[in-house]
Amino acid sequence: MAPPPTPQTMKERILETADKLFYLQGIRAIGVDTIAAEVGISKRTLYNHFPSKDALIAAYLARRFVQPRPSDKPPAEQILATFDSLERRFAAKDFRGCPFVNAVAELGPADRAVKKIAIAFKESRRVWFRDRLNELGVAEADALATQLVLLVDGSIAQDLVRDDPAMARAAKEAAKVLLRNAGVDVGDDVVKPAVKRGKRAPH
Repeated sequence: MAPPPTPQTMKERILETADKLFYLQGIRAIGVDTIAAEVGISKRTLYNHFPSKDALIAAYLARRFVQPRPSDKPPAEQILATFDSLERRFAAKDFRGCPFVNAVAELGPADRAVKKIAIAFKESRRVWFRDRLNELGVAEADALATQLVLLVDGSIAQDLVRDDPAMARAAKEAAKVLLRNAGVDVGDDVVKPAVKRGKRAPH
């Protein structure tokens, strides 16, 4: 029998609540009063764990800064699986785009702390692509990695405008073209049925 789950600490409860509200409703739209009320604590208790809203925002973004899991699959398959994961994410009711792009858009480039975290996340994704491309022996791995992250971000933007998870599939097909042009064998896999999005939750 599996051991019972470890109870959340108050700090974890606050951060989980902030994560949900910031992502779904916006950082500017949600104040610490709202987060404290949702958790069922006073503002003073919240500030005991996070001394300011800026500190809470930074913790929220750090929580979203998740590295891809190690995989023993071939590098090209790992790269293309990124777009499959995006398609599944786009189909989720709670998808609201990239939290890092959203944060910079809301708070502006003058918020250097937020921009620094966002840049670090985007660069980590680019480096992940570059490392897989280096494993494949691609000559211009750095430049191609940049092109792949542009496909990722472009598909996210297109999905938000069009409400269409198939944008991830279109980005995947473009990624295949780029990989083939770089000499990578991406195979001739069968096209799967598009993932359909469920009805989104109201704002």
